[in-house]
Amino acid sequence: RRSRRGRQAVVSTQSTGEGVKKMSQGGGGQNFDPFANFFGHFGFGHQEQEKQERKGSDVVVDLVVTLEELYLGNFVTIQRNRPVYKESGGTRQCNCRMEMKTHMTGPGSFQMTQHRVCDQCPGLKLVTETEDLELEIEPGMVDGMVQKFSGKGEPHMEGEPGDLYFKVKTLKHPQFHRSGDDLYTNLTISLQEALVGFEMEIKHLDGHKVPVKREKVTWFGAVIMKKGEGMPNFENRNKLGNLYITFDVKFPRGELTAEEKDSVRSILKQASVQTVYNGL
Repeated sequence: RRSRRGRQAVVSTQSTGEGVKKMSQGGGGQNFDPFANFFGHFGFGHQEQEKQERKGSDVVVDLVVTLEELYLGNFVTIQRNRPVYKESGGTRQCNCRMEMKTHMTGPGSFQMTQHRVCDQCPGLKLVTETEDLELEIEPGMVDGMVQKFSGKGEPHMEGEPGDLYFKVKTLKHPQFHRSGDDLYTNLTISLQEALVGFEMEIKHLDGHKVPVKREKVTWFGAVIMKKGEGMPNFENRNKLGNLYITFDVKFPRGELTAEEKDSVRSILKQASVQTVYNGL
């Protein structure tokens, strides 16, 4: 039942500039211990804290898909407009950190001062690059599942870019509602069809027809199950959920004549069942 179709979408995100902001403020997110260098010189065994990894922010984008795509599978080409850093000429301060220096101010007297130290790196500017990313919508995927593209997130001036995540989000379908691997739908029939029976077909997500036949009375709210007519299971494509059909009965709005009412009573032969009760 799987069809490899394909569609295109455009995704554009802007850099928040947090990487630039942190670099201009100094430190770039490093942890700093003002006593690390001092006690290190005197052998107290206090080791320098490990530098935090510098990385741009991750980007999470909703991948809006149809129920048909989740039933059949599909390939989607995403045109991604991504900000990246490029060399712009000149230099800039980078890898800034605070260091402690010890000065002798007299016999047996020392003074510690704190200094901001930076390296010199090539100048950078933000530019936008366009690239195509191919995603596969696999049959049976559910909302919240993600596909990861490493290094395709927000850039960082002094580290690796973050990652890009596409999170599955299903569009509301006009005919079917999904719960797990099962599908649910409502079918409205006339009062006559509810009483004497009917036969029809429901068009499924891939176009195949699901037969529905009733030869006995169908009451309002009745539910029937069509085994194996639900969604494919993501882990096991050969396993399918079920389709549940709930019936609504549409009553005629016209008035019956006295003779027609007598005919209905004669046909149904139903005694009064009027009962008052709490239905909640």
